[in-house]
This record gives sequence, structure tokens and C-alpha cells, in this order.
Amino acid sequence: MPAKKTDREVKAEALRWTLDLKKLTFETTDDLEPLTEIIGQKRGVDAFRFGAGMNHAGYNIFVTGPAGTGRLATVKKLLHEISDKSGRVPDDLCYVNNFKNPDEPVLIKLKAGQGKRYKKDIHNLIETLKREVPRLFEGQDYINRKKEIMEEYERKGKGFFKELDKKVRDEGFTLVDVQMGQVKRPEVAPLVDGQPTHIDQVEQMVEKGRFPKAEFEEMKKKYAVLRMEIEQIFIELRELQKEIQQNTEEMDRVLFLSMANELVAPIKGRYKSKKVETFLNGTVEDMSENLQIFMSGQQEMYPGGVPLMAAKGNPFEIYHVNLLVDNSDRKGPPVIVENNPSYQNLYGSIERIVDRSGIWRTDFSRIRAGSLIKANGGFLVLNLLDAAREPGVWPALKRSLKNKSMQIETYDPFYLFTTTGIKPEPIDMDVKVVLISDSYIYNLLMSLDEDVPKIFKVRAEFDTVMDRDDRAIQQFAEFIRMKTKEEKLKPFDRGAVAALVEQAVREAGRQEKISTGFPVLSDIIRESDYWAGKDKKKTVMSGHVEEAINSRIYRTNMIEEKIQEQIDRGTLMIDIDGTKVGQVNGLAVYSLGDYMFGKPSRITASTSMGRAGIINIERESDMSGSTHNKGVLILGGYLREKYAQDKPLTISASIAFEQSYGGVDGDSASSTEVYAILSSLADVPVRQDVAVTGSVNQKGEVQPIGGVNQKIEGFFDCCSRKGLTGKQGVMIPETNLKDLMLRKDVIGAVKKGKFHVYAVKSIDEGIEILTGKPAGEKKPDGSYPGDTINYMVNERLKNLAEGLNKFGREEEGSSNKQAKKKGS
Repeated sequence: MPAKKTDREVKAEALRWTLDLKKLTFETTDDLEPLTEIIGQKRGVDAFRFGAGMNHAGYNIFVTGPAGTGRLATVKKLLHEISDKSGRVPDDLCYVNNFKNPDEPVLIKLKAGQGKRYKKDIHNLIETLKREVPRLFEGQDYINRKKEIMEEYERKGKGFFKELDKKVRDEGFTLVDVQMGQVKRPEVAPLVDGQPTHIDQVEQMVEKGRFPKAEFEEMKKKYAVLRMEIEQIFIELRELQKEIQQNTEEMDRVLFLSMANELVAPIKGRYKSKKVETFLNGTVEDMSENLQIFMSGQQEMYPGGVPLMAAKGNPFEIYHVNLLVDNSDRKGPPVIVENNPSYQNLYGSIERIVDRSGIWRTDFSRIRAGSLIKANGGFLVLNLLDAAREPGVWPALKRSLKNKSMQIETYDPFYLFTTTGIKPEPIDMDVKVVLISDSYIYNLLMSLDEDVPKIFKVRAEFDTVMDRDDRAIQQFAEFIRMKTKEEKLKPFDRGAVAALVEQAVREAGRQEKISTGFPVLSDIIRESDYWAGKDKKKTVMSGHVEEAINSRIYRTNMIEEKIQEQIDRGTLMIDIDGTKVGQVNGLAVYSLGDYMFGKPSRITASTSMGRAGIINIERESDMSGSTHNKGVLILGGYLREKYAQDKPLTISASIAFEQSYGGVDGDSASSTEVYAILSSLADVPVRQDVAVTGSVNQKGEVQPIGGVNQKIEGFFDCCSRKGLTGKQGVMIPETNLKDLMLRKDVIGAVKKGKFHVYAVKSIDEGIEILTGKPAGEKKPDGSYPGDTINYMVNERLKNLAEGLNKFGREEEGSSNKQAKKKGS
């Protein structure tokens, strides 16, 4: 016996899972302890903990999963837990000047907290020297010793000239001071009549006959000898002055070193590091060779009166410490989340400045750390898509992880400036990088980038759903408690918790699952608190949760309402009553990104004699997606399997989504298209008050589809706007029953018998509901019982095949007659 149309009707209780309030053992969430663990992501959390605990090369972590599953929040929570338990704080990193090669700054590693102290110690040392060195050279002892050296120099100089003066007088000459520019120097002048006379004047006297020529010639010889002796004395004086200058400088240097080494010794003892000792020795040595920097009155000048030191900058800058990474305030490994992973933010930079003379310059003090270096010894979290968009970031990240070393450099992706000349000492890297992305990008990289499997050996995949059981529901309630406590929200009563759990089940799309989209659920918690406040309630109740959900829909469903308005006014033609041949109401889902809704769509089929097969009008007009095309091809396979075992399938059938102008994809309407073709072939009208969804395979089995709740509710809204007749309903695949979480107004209508939901497993079961006629089971001889849908379809196909065959013979005969007539 054929099944009655009500045999496949679904009871109201199966259309929605509801949480029994008796299972909630609290009155409000204030009675609960806040959630402290991570729920719903056991697989991902276990994988993440494994990756974080593996201290071997390449065990960086790739976190994958759809957006909205709380990936970042979960990762941060896990990393902070791991960091707090570890207690291992990485070293501080400092860059200091390399006095032997300033273009290669030296890296110094110190225990956490020592870097800040070391920098302060060096600063205090420099300030002490700046204050004490001038005092050292202004002391009376120093002045007296320097005065003694100068007096000795003057004494020796006077001795030279005293001996020279006696010799000059004995030869009839005298010493006179001659002004040469701003300097006076001794010069030999002959005595003529007891008066010093310039040699040129004597020569003029000879020419005039006033001085004997022979005596003048003798005078010239003596003059030349004495001039040479004077030059030699000046050379000796300059050597003496140079020697005294060196002695003075050496005395200054010894005095400075004595003081500086005394001040440096405690610092060396405090930091047991070879590099610290080398830097301090270099600092003291360089200062001792440039003591003029301590003397404010002894600065060299540029032309124009600009002090050389002022133009070059602070002369003491090269002795300071550039504290690159300061971990003094940390209690465990750093956890750095870089939200803007540009090259500079991630890898640091070497800044350059223009000094007062207009020259670009840089040095070790301009080196800046990026997030990767700050995270050294800990964890760095990046969004892969953000990082991949930045020039140079991805190759540099791979290089750092493969080599376990990183060198800071200035990176200019557009080559607008030449790179800086300094090359800082590379930094050894010990960082665990966590990349967050979706599965598509992960799979793409694994296929195309051979380095990814080597440096990201752990995948932590986050799911969109978790199992619905008593433990999960209890944890869900504790999650609500955690949110209300963190954000100082009103407590939720049992009804509100149940409403939120049911919404999470609906978002999961399966009755036995709960959604793990906690960011969205957190928004609903906040918005429910808002509506409770508007209602002047101290506790959030189920009505407030429903108000929050409905208001979220209202804010985003304008397009849905516009489409419904077009249906109501008849612009989009949808029949929800009566019967028609070859016309069925299909159901489509519209996705707007943050909102999904369903609406009916008229699907029609037209059949005739011919050999064209099934014509997909959407495909012919380039408005059909590949999945829809596949569904239509499967439809043809079903017809051949069912009706063409004893005859050829000679049919021309066209299928169309009427008033569809934006393209169609998906196979969820393939069963609807089958019903339309069967109705057209059998010439049996189908009900317009029942909308249909479900895909079909070649064996005639109806397969599950997505968006089942939205599809049912979409047709229900169309019917309720025009008035429920008690006959209307939706036919869905039986395999979708466990996905049902319908709105409460739909459930209410079903309970009152004003709306119906049917679940079918096969095309035969569906066609019986739509036509009220039995489908008919195939007999052993391959025929079908009379007055059944399959019998009518089979007979029509047989008639079409015979008619086409007859038409072909008649046409062939007519052609032969015409050929004979022409031949005669």
C-alpha cells in the first residue's frame, strides 16, 4: 500500500532540541564558579600544548580554523598559562659600540634585569667622569706640575738663545725681534756704527760706497752661518715643545686612567662577562685618547663658528648602552601578539638622522628591536594573512626560523634610500612562532612552500562545534559566569542560560553539537545584559536573550524583508496554494556574510519529444555554478537508471529557476527538479503549498542539504504573511532531522496543525506527498502498477520513444521518395 502523505510528517517535538531546565542545578550564574579551562577545542588545545612543549627546531605552531572560533583568545590564554608556569625569563639584550670597528656593533647578553642596571651603571660612570675629569685637571697639584714642565721648557729655550746671543755679538751681530704675522721671532742683524741694521740696508750702503765691499762679503758669510744656527735652534725648540706636549698628554692620560680604572673596577666585578670587560676597557682607552671632550673650552670649530662636537652630536653617545630588550619586569617567557606585522615592527630597524651639518648618519644607538626579538625566549603570535601582505616579512620569518639567527637591518622594499652601513652582531633566536590562519591557506602553503613543513611541524586545528552533553552544558554555563564576572554584567537565570545554549546548538547546525563560536556568543551575552537593563531587571532572563537574538537579526535582515515584500506584492511569483503540473516550490538560502535566510523559488520543468536530454537553462545562460550543473547531470542519471532499462531515454526537458537573475549554485534543488520533471511527464499536478529541498543521487535517494532551518522558516514566513491554511509545509531529507532547530513560532504552528514538516528518504516517498498518488514499485518484469506516478512516467517515456522512432521512419521514407523522384 502506498504511504499516506501524513506518514512522513515530523512531530513538533523533533523539530527543535530544548534544554530541560531541571538539568541546570543553579538559580542564576552567580551560583557558579567562573570557567577556568578552555572548552570545545580538545584536539586543538592538546596539539598546541604539545607544540609549545617541544623544545626542538621546527616545532613552531600553525593554528587553523574558521574565524569566530576564538582562535586568538584561546592561543593567548594558553600561552599566558604556559608562561606563568615556566618562570624562565630570557636574557636582556644590549648593543654597545665596537671601538675597533664602529660599523659592527657588539651584542651583550645579560640576565633578565641586569641590562637595565648595566645601562644605568654606564650612564652614571659617564656622568661621574664628566664631572670629575675637569676637576682633576683643574686641581692645584696638576696645575703646579704642568707649570714646572712649562718653566723647564722656557728655561731651556732661554739657555739656547743666551748662548746664541753671546756668539752673535762676538761676530759683530745682534738679535732683534721681527714681527711675522701674529708671531715674533728672533732675527740676526749686523751692527753698523753700533746700530742694528738690516742686511739689505748694508748692501745698499755698499752700492753707494758708504760701506767696504770686502767687509760686506765677509759679513754675508757670517750672517748665513748664524741664520742656520738660529733655524737649528728653532728645530730643537719645536722638538722640545713636542716632547713636552707628549709628556703633558701622557701625564693627563695616566691621571685619567688612574681615576677611570678605579671607577670601572666595581662595574667589571658586578657583570662577569668578557664582552662587558672588553667594552669598558675600550671605553676608558678611547676616552683617554680624546680627553678634549671633557674640556668645554677646547672644542674645535667648523668654519662659521659652529663647534665641531655640536655638529657631530653628543661626543659621549658612543660610550652609552643601547638596551635593546629589557625583561626586568617579566616573570616568565614573553608572549608577544603582533597585530601590525610590518617589516620594521617585526624585525626592528636601524634609524638614521641628519646631523647639524646635513649629513645622514647612524650608529649602534639607533638600533631598534622588533617583535620577533622582543619575543626571543618566548612566543610570538601572528596572523598569517596580515604578515603575508607585508613586503619581505614572510621570507625573513622563514630565514630567521631556519637559521635560528637574526640580523637587524634597515629594510626598504621600494629602494628609496640606500641601506645603512652598520652591521650589528647577529642575535641567536630561540622563539616559538604561532601563526593563525584558516585551513585553506595552510593547505596551500603546505603544497607550495617546501619550507613550511620543516619549520611549522605542529598543526593545532580548531573546530566550530563541540559535543553536546551534560558536562559541556555545565561548562557553557560557567563560561557565561566568567563573562558576567569579567565584564561586570548581570547574572543569567536558568531560562536565559537555556536560551543561549539552544542558540549555540542552532548555530552549530546539529542537535547533538554546540557551537564554539564564543566571540559571537559573547556578543549575545552583552546584548542580553543591555536588554535586561532596558527592562530594569537585575537578572537576565530568557526573554532578554531572545530579544538580543531578534534585534541582531533585525539589524541585518533588510534584504530578506525586501525579498519578502516582492513575494507579498506578487513581483516574485510564488504560489502557496493549489496544484500545478511541472511546477514546484524549491528553497534557496541567501548568505550575507553575517546573516543567512531562506526563501522559496519557483522551479519549472517542460518536457517534449526529442533527443536534447535535460537542458539546464541556468547553465545555458551562464548563471549556473559547477555544483548545480553536477546535480542536473545526476538527475539525468536517475532517470536513465529508473526508466531507460528497456528503451532509450528520448526526451527534451528544460529546467529553470524562474525569476532568478543572480546565478544559482548548489545541488539542494536537484530533488525539486526531479519532482518537476516527473510531474510534467506524468501530467500530474503537484502541491504548491509544500516547498521542497534536498539533493538526489542516481539511485533516487534524497541526500542532506545545508541551511535546513533557514529554508523551512523562509517558506513559513511566506505562508504566514498570506495566512496559514493548515495544509502548507516543507519537505526535507530525513537525514536532516537531527539538524532541526526551528524558531519557536514555527514549532507553535506545527503543534496547532497549521504548518507541516515532512521528511523523506527517496524520490518515491516525496512524489507521493506532492501528488497524493502512489509512486509505484517496479515489478519483476520491469513494469509498474497502473495508476501510479512511475507507471505514468514510464508510459509517457515509452510513447515519446516510439513517437520519435515513428517520426524518424516517416521522415526517412519521405526523404527516400524525394530522392527517387529526383533520380527519375
